[in-house]
Amino acid sequence: MSAPQGQRADARRNTEGIRRAALDVFRAGGLTTPLDEVARAAGVSKGTIYHRFGGRRGLIDAVVDDLVAERIAGIVTTAGTMGDAWERFAHYLTGIWLLQFDEPAANDVLMRSLPDSEPLSQLCCKAQDFAAEVLEEAQRAGVVRPDLTPDDLNTLILERGVVIRACDQQTREQYERRLGFILDGLRVVR
Repeated sequence: MSAPQGQRADARRNTEGIRRAALDVFRAGGLTTPLDEVARAAGVSKGTIYHRFGGRRGLIDAVVDDLVAERIAGIVTTAGTMGDAWERFAHYLTGIWLLQFDEPAANDVLMRSLPDSEPLSQLCCKAQDFAAEVLEEAQRAGVVRPDLTPDDLNTLILERGVVIRACDQQTREQYERRLGFILDGLRVVR
């Protein structure tokens, strides 16, 4: 969200400073981080955030594209270009799982921590629709267990978010290794 053209230059700088601070704070602590921390990082009062963005939801809606939407779109785009059904499925799922590990805010998006945000809900729905497509293609190709449902897949993604929060001392390498075990369990062995 850019500042309206009718705002003074200092107000536009102020609004952009809040956006940048929100990106940093939300990336580090997730979307449920107190607005006081965003205000402190931006060097403004919490009231200024409410004045400029209308509150948490407005601020999140203003930064969600920069925060996670572009990365999710990148995962979907790359997976969509892969010709092999297993590679497409594994790339999508691994990409989402690693995004959850790398970005606490992605966990909040995928776990729908803030269900009243329309952009976040739309983002989740698009990701779930794509996941269902790659699952169906992989099952038609006979490379993914036929009993796996789209709901199972969504639950596996949500469970990863819970695991990340509960096991916050694991390294990315350890996490990736364990993802391999999960993927192996989803694959049809011939």
